[in-house]
Amino acid sequence: MNLVTQQDYANKTMQMTYNLYLSIAAAMTFVAALLHFACLIWGVPLFRLLGAGEAVVAMLSRGHTQPLLMAAIVGIALLLCSAYALSAAGLIMALPLRRLVLLGLIIVLLARGLAFPWLKPYFVGNSDLFWWTSSAICLLLAAVHAIGLRQVWSDL
Repeated sequence: MNLVTQQDYANKTMQMTYNLYLSIAAAMTFVAALLHFACLIWGVPLFRLLGAGEAVVAMLSRGHTQPLLMAAIVGIALLLCSAYALSAAGLIMALPLRRLVLLGLIIVLLARGLAFPWLKPYFVGNSDLFWWTSSAICLLLAAVHAIGLRQVWSDL
């Protein structure tokens, strides 16, 4: 018969710790990935709702696949980043190079969030709403990931 004492239960409970900030970052990144994948399903209406400019909407309406391809690539990248945040948070198995991947993600998110005034002329199809909203989201994601990564850095 296997009897679990209160001390055994307390020890197991204490071992099941996770990082709240990285858990939140993983959830936020997962939602961002889902939004990108949803664009593949709902197409023009969702692209428009999320702030894609008229040039992008026109490309989609003419049957161009470039916006869909970009949404798929970004969605896959965000899904992988979400998994890495979950791993560093202690909620799933340890993935290789967690420090490096999450640090790289934070740098990319910061660069994307801060550099939009210089990027905007190269992506004329996106609206101002898209640029301001997505940049703010990138900066928020970078901050939440950075706080969580700092908290678990020595454990990775």
